[in-house]
Amino acid sequence: MSVHDDLTMVQRSLDDLRRSLGRLERQLGRGLEMRRARLDADHLRESVALLREAAAAQGSATRPDLVTISDTPYDISLWTDSDDEGLGARDRHAP
Repeated sequence: MSVHDDLTMVQRSLDDLRRSLGRLERQLGRGLEMRRARLDADHLRESVALLREAAAAQGSATRPDLVTISDTPYDISLWTDSDDEGLGARDRHAP
């Protein structure tokens, strides 16, 4: 699963938790424990929103720009006065 899928699943679970807390609140009333559970669920929703923002920022920062490389051969004149790696220049001897 991707990070986006995981965050979406967590968000759905928190939505289910919020609905369940609403049903419990109607049955049990608005006591201190219920307010605490509501606040904890709200903090979790805020944390998931921050995680989603961080994942989006990280995803855009880690993607490198693609460079297109042509399949046409290079001009041979580019290498006329270059050294062969490890061998030196073509007109000289190794020491």
